[in-house]
Amino acid sequence: MRYDIKRENDFHFIEEGSGQELILLHGLFGALSNWADVVNHFSAKYKVVIPLMPIYTLPVLNTNVKALAEFVHDFITFKQYKNPILIGNSLGGHVTLVYVKRHPQNVKAMVLTGSSGLYENAMGGTFPKRENYDFIKSKVEYTFYDPKTASKELVDEVFGIVNDKNKLIRILSLAKSAIRHNMSDDLKDMPHPTCLIWGKQDNITPPDVAEEFQRLLPKADLFWIDKCGHAPMMERPQEFNSYLDQWLNKLLAV
Repeated sequence: MRYDIKRENDFHFIEEGSGQELILLHGLFGALSNWADVVNHFSAKYKVVIPLMPIYTLPVLNTNVKALAEFVHDFITFKQYKNPILIGNSLGGHVTLVYVKRHPQNVKAMVLTGSSGLYENAMGGTFPKRENYDFIKSKVEYTFYDPKTASKELVDEVFGIVNDKNKLIRILSLAKSAIRHNMSDDLKDMPHPTCLIWGKQDNITPPDVAEEFQRLLPKADLFWIDKCGHAPMMERPQEFNSYLDQWLNKLLAV
């Protein structure tokens, strides 16, 4: 992805295109590059925004899902976006749900892909072999249906994160926060149009999680992508973009 990272009022973000705002929220080990194909596809007719969430810079005691949701609120308020559509992968989906619960009037719709918030089988509460590169490589590969999607660059990045003590403490804090903060009782009160795009072979938030989201959310459409794991927008970007395109066209045609 070759986009300029803008810096305004301590916020770091990508903002491309114009029109209806689509705000993309990355996961726990995510990065702006996770959304490269989405930005390329949608920035021609939407304003596509990716804020870099402060996962590694929040005070340790305040490193939790709620704090990230408030960061998103501060960012949206600062940018004066009106009724954006939030699109979240993994932890980013969970942050989306918490944001919508707290600020329902500020959101037009939401898109969840591999979202936590109900259940997730993440890397676990500790990294007993965090100095073992092959162990970390196997954990990153577990995220995808095709292990080849876990590029050396991606594995190197995760390996660097889990072997940085300050970053690891915050990763574990966020992971535990996500597990504790179950949203099942809140979903019935979220009438926003919701698009669920899920990998059929997602090992981290398995298919029954998507089905449970669809059952509990008042207005949710579910789309499956075969031969796909936890990050459809990375592993199957063309199919992901196609489903999202169709859904947005229907939503915004009303």
